Amino acid sequence: MFRCLLLLSLLASPAMAFQARNGAEVTGTATEIVVVARPGLSSSESWCAAGDFVIRELGQPATTPLYRVTPPPRRAGEGVSFSLSPEGATDRTGLLLLGDRDASLSAGHAQALCRVGRWRF
Repeated sequence: MFRCLLLLSLLASPAMAFQARNGAEVTGTATEIVVVARPGLSSSESWCAAGDFVIRELGQPATTPLYRVTPPPRRAGEGVSFSLSPEGATDRTGLLLLGDRDASLSAGHAQALCRVGRWRF
């Protein structure tokens, strides 16, 4: 009876979110990656978390293109969605980028945004 209840409680609990190196929680799959909202979450922190998820959780190479789906600026309490597909992507990254490029970053570039000053998460 106890084993049955334990099994049911494990099945009923939500899946664990991935915790990125910067402490942000990420859920999803390759088609929809969601960086969970938290107070003060910046665009670079969102990209960092999404890139970290793509590389460490999905096992994709650092060269994998990553697209932002949620247009900036996000509303308070709203997470940021990303995808590995350009379909439905916004034309803005929410970051200051120089040069002529599309609105994507490689997963490695996004993960490199985990660097803050001298410290790397």
